[in-house]
Amino acid sequence: MIHLDAVRIQLPLKRKFAVSRGETTVKTNLLTILNNRYSGESSTSVYYGPSIEEMAADLHKGIDLLNQQTRITASTVQDIDRFNIHPANRSALMGATINYLSGETHRYPWEVLNLGTPIGIRSSITVGIDSTEEMIRAIRNSEYGIIKVKMGNEADIMILDAIDPGLGKEIRVDANGAWSCAKAEEMIYHLGRKGVRIIEQPTDPQFAQEWPHLKGKDPNIELIMDEGLNTLDDYYQYRDFIDGINIKMEKCGGVLHGIALARQAQNDRKKVMLGCMVESSVGIAQSVYMSALADYFDLDGPLLLENDIAVGISYDRESINVDHEIIGGPKLRRDVLHRYMAE
Repeated sequence: MIHLDAVRIQLPLKRKFAVSRGETTVKTNLLTILNNRYSGESSTSVYYGPSIEEMAADLHKGIDLLNQQTRITASTVQDIDRFNIHPANRSALMGATINYLSGETHRYPWEVLNLGTPIGIRSSITVGIDSTEEMIRAIRNSEYGIIKVKMGNEADIMILDAIDPGLGKEIRVDANGAWSCAKAEEMIYHLGRKGVRIIEQPTDPQFAQEWPHLKGKDPNIELIMDEGLNTLDDYYQYRDFIDGINIKMEKCGGVLHGIALARQAQNDRKKVMLGCMVESSVGIAQSVYMSALADYFDLDGPLLLENDIAVGISYDRESINVDHEIIGGPKLRRDVLHRYMAE
């Protein structure tokens, strides 16, 4: 028998999280709980929208569709992939369902998906947009070995002073599409000289055809598409202009489409990054399950929170570790969850 609940959770952050087009100190997400045990998470971007009220109504449409099934089987995951609901909500339902199949069959979630064991996952840690002084301090003093610096405002050039190869850190940059082509060309030149090798979304997707020209300023830099890359159709539109893709469960609708994107990118000799929104380890779980298909990881969402709401996926600085008891997915911390549940 299927019993599916949806709850709204308000997740306080350790500090303000800001990108070029939005900021927050508390992230409100939706949690799906299947049979009081197996969970999935729906999280939208700080600035993409839609509103949490719209997402909640949309998620309940998906729950109604799933409740029409008398039992959950492997084909249920494919059914969810076809639900006409927001991709972040499809991902939440898919995550809970895969965790259910894992728990009920006593197999690891990645085995349910016929994927390799998650090992060697090293995630970047985000430094969000802040005052120049605070960003420089955060970069220089970070204990993490891989840092993703958010850019996309007039002070970007000032941040270059903090990007020093002598720090012994790998620095990546994400402009979230905020640069003009002229600004991107300038920044790629300077960042390349500073040893940066990965830049996400230097311009708006409408200018992606210019990326090969921009990359001419430093051919060693890889330009990774995030904004504008949701589905395979999007990928086919942009693949001739980009070096790689950032796959997020909330944008592609869950791990099934994520796997399809990763395999097509690999076939085309493109790099695969797995990313996340601001979310708990419940939300990043599907990306962890498919980690064997990726080159780079940007799965620091749980590290941005005051408290994670589940156990089973943990961090040792930038390294992500998966507990051997992860069968059934991350286990909710009910004490923390009850504190964060919204009315």
